[in-house]
Amino acid sequence: MTGPDGVVVLTDRLVARDRLDRVVAGAVAGGVRWVVLREKDLPRAERAALAADLRAILADVGGTLVVAGPDPLGGDAVHLPAAGPYPPPTHSLVGRSCHNQAELDRLTTEHYATVSPVHPTKTKPGYGPPLGPDGLRRLIDISPVPVLALGGVETPDQVTACVKAGAAGVAVLGAIMRAQDPAETAATLTSAYVEAITPELTQTRRGVTQVPTSGLRPTVPTQGSSLTARSGHGRPQPPTATREKP
Repeated sequence: MTGPDGVVVLTDRLVARDRLDRVVAGAVAGGVRWVVLREKDLPRAERAALAADLRAILADVGGTLVVAGPDPLGGDAVHLPAAGPYPPPTHSLVGRSCHNQAELDRLTTEHYATVSPVHPTKTKPGYGPPLGPDGLRRLIDISPVPVLALGGVETPDQVTACVKAGAAGVAVLGAIMRAQDPAETAATLTSAYVEAITPELTQTRRGVTQVPTSGLRPTVPTQGSSLTARSGHGRPQPPTATREKP
């Protein structure tokens, strides 16, 4: 299993504008393919049921659910806190939260890490000061694994700056959870990520401009077409994407 990239959504039902499954379905319709389930205060049975619901939403588009904590709740992808456990459990995908060089140096068999906070954030007020793009770049340069930028990433410009600093993707919570239209917000941030990783226009020897064709650009579903009723939950239709033509 490859590590997460692009726009990765972290859940928080306490700040979400709608039911969590609907917010996630909207984000998936906007192009998100990776979701990290937090909600650690829920009883295990309720959290496992929520994990099953979110996996079903992501399965429609080939996405992946990562569960925060060592218990994968029926899956095989987890995201661990900086404090432990060490050594990490053996799963197909293991990530860890890091905030400084010392924590990155402790990584062993993890597949990726989040680095935070890049910008001021209400979610992790105990860590700081914010790294900013330059601090993020310094930690990415010494990280032994791919890095997701986390903390206060809410705008296309911030996504671009994180990718330019070397991040494999950005982990987003508030911008999606609080969005009036999660699909539109996800599509906007995903488009910024795609543009940031797409090589700039190049010139051939004959002077003909070539446009790269590797990036897929998500489109925002029209109202009423993004979700379908199924098993009592909103499910996304696979988002359409257009490939740039040379």
